[in-house]
Amino acid sequence: MDFFSDQLYHGGRFRALTIIDLYSLECLAVYPDIGITGDKVTDVLSSIQSKRGLPVRIKADNGPEFISKVLDTWAYFNEVMLDNSRPGTPTDNACLESSNGSFRDERLNTNWFMSLEDARSKIDHWKNNYNHFRPHS
Repeated sequence: MDFFSDQLYHGGRFRALTIIDLYSLECLAVYPDIGITGDKVTDVLSSIQSKRGLPVRIKADNGPEFISKVLDTWAYFNEVMLDNSRPGTPTDNACLESSNGSFRDERLNTNWFMSLEDARSKIDHWKNNYNHFRPHS
C-alpha cells in the first residue's frame, strides 16, 4: 500500500491510496479522495477482502494512515501482519513504487482532472488497462 498526491484543474489537491498484489503485480485498488484516513484505508481493504480474501502480510510505508490505531486494530482482528518500511526508504516497497511511477507517467502527467469524479473515472480506466492489457514481469 502507498499514497500519491495530485491536483484537480482548479488547484484542489487529492490523494490516492494504491494497493498492489506483489505476487501477481495486479493493481487491487486505486482509491482517490480529498482526505483519506485510517478508516477509509480499512474500508478499501475490507472491499478487497470481500472479493479476494486477505493476504498474510501487507507492506506499507510509515504514513499516518498506515500507523493508525484503526488500521492496527483492523489488522489484528483480521490476522494480517502490517510490515511498515523504514522511513525514507522507498526501495523497501520497490514494486509498488514502480507501479506508482507508471501510474504517474501514464495517467496523472497526461490528464487534467476536472473533478474528483473525473479523476476516479480516468484512474479506474488506467487500473483496468494496467491489470488486463499489459504484461507484468
